[in-house]
Amino acid sequence: MDLEELQQIIRLLKEQGLTEITVSNGEKRITVRQEAAAGLLPRTAKLGAEEREEESNVITAPLLGTFYSRPSPEEDPFVNEGDQVSPGDTLCIIDAMKVMNEIKAEFPAKIVKVLVEDGDPLQYGQPMFQFERI
Repeated sequence: MDLEELQQIIRLLKEQGLTEITVSNGEKRITVRQEAAAGLLPRTAKLGAEEREEESNVITAPLLGTFYSRPSPEEDPFVNEGDQVSPGDTLCIIDAMKVMNEIKAEFPAKIVKVLVEDGDPLQYGQPMFQFERI
């Protein structure tokens, strides 16, 4: 892989708002990572009709793509409502242009509500999880 190809990969990572991208060609493989997008930080949002008066902490989609709650259809979800997560725990995968992006917890929290279904399309900034800090 030459410098120009590496620069194209980095540009793609930034343009698509990805946190990580892995490219392979035969036996050669490269992974490029950057700090998580601001969408993973706590954000205040209104969630539903019954909660209009109450503002809640949510984790939002850092990029657009397809939401997957589990590593494969046969496996259990990464997190369920009521689960406690630690920094680094995988919350979900977002498929963006066939690049699978693991979204990880950045702080200890309890997942109060999963706001999207497996296979749902996501928009940038869309709430995915409601949480409580622990």
